[in-house]
Amino acid sequence: MRATITSVAHYVPPTVLDNAYFAKYLDTTDEWILTRTGISERRIAKEGATSDLIVPAAKECIEKRGITANDIDCIIVATVTPDHSFPATAALVQHKIGANNAWGFDLSAACSGFLFSFITACKLVESGAAKRLLLCGGDKMSSITDYEDRSQAMLFGDAGAAVLIEPSDDPDCGLIDYIAKIDGSGAPYLKMIAGGSAKPSSLETVQNKEHYLKQDGQTVFKAAVKAMADCSVDIMKRNNLENKDVAWLVPHQANMRIIVATAERMQLPKEQVMININKYGNTTAATIPMCLSEWNAAGKIKKADNVIMSSFGAGYTYGSVLLRWNANK
Repeated sequence: MRATITSVAHYVPPTVLDNAYFAKYLDTTDEWILTRTGISERRIAKEGATSDLIVPAAKECIEKRGITANDIDCIIVATVTPDHSFPATAALVQHKIGANNAWGFDLSAACSGFLFSFITACKLVESGAAKRLLLCGGDKMSSITDYEDRSQAMLFGDAGAAVLIEPSDDPDCGLIDYIAKIDGSGAPYLKMIAGGSAKPSSLETVQNKEHYLKQDGQTVFKAAVKAMADCSVDIMKRNNLENKDVAWLVPHQANMRIIVATAERMQLPKEQVMININKYGNTTAATIPMCLSEWNAAGKIKKADNVIMSSFGAGYTYGSVLLRWNANK
């Protein structure tokens, strides 16, 4: 039995920050940002938490499927910006949508959070441990972004997305294969310094801005280009796929240059790559399901399409998934 996506939805907050906003107070321009990142604008949640970004997407996802929240038996939330250290954001989502029969948990894998959670969710469904699993990817990145830091201020946005994972009604469709890897040697180059048990929160950590993300941009960029491209090509080779056999590449939306490099290694034209980084920036765990939601709503993904999802994030975490599509909601 294969597990598959049976419904998908997303939500973005209404407030838009375009590149001109940052050009007003940082040493940057719209052209500089667009050329180096591919981002024109991003959405920012002025109030609420990550669960408030996820809940609208979750409710729409459930409604599209024609079921109720009580039909959900498990909830996984992929995020690096949980509402609180504990309780789990999954518990808050469960309560807010009224999924009274569900258990669940959070999964933290940074920008690979949705990919790793998708693999986990599918294996729970394939094993019979869950029948209808609500998988959510959401982050309020504005809560950990230093808007005075030119190297990161314009990169991130806020969003939430949700997919339903269920047994596939077609044995040829659903999760086909995956590659998932971590490399802890990359930890120093993309991290949040304080707030965990290694360096608990204090007046000093707040004053030193150690609760914002920190990254060595060039080091991370080089590692991401290689890892995302390698995994995407490897999963094609493992499944005897040529570029003509791949309908869509769904890359994590971190940087346009990383996306282009990955597509080029796979020999895929831009027309077969899902790209919305220009509208939303990097929304971390929400980027991949948001792409799926937008393209599915537009009727661009067809039954039996081979879809390769690929990501790279802090940890380092990275991987690729081969999914044969059969969702229609």
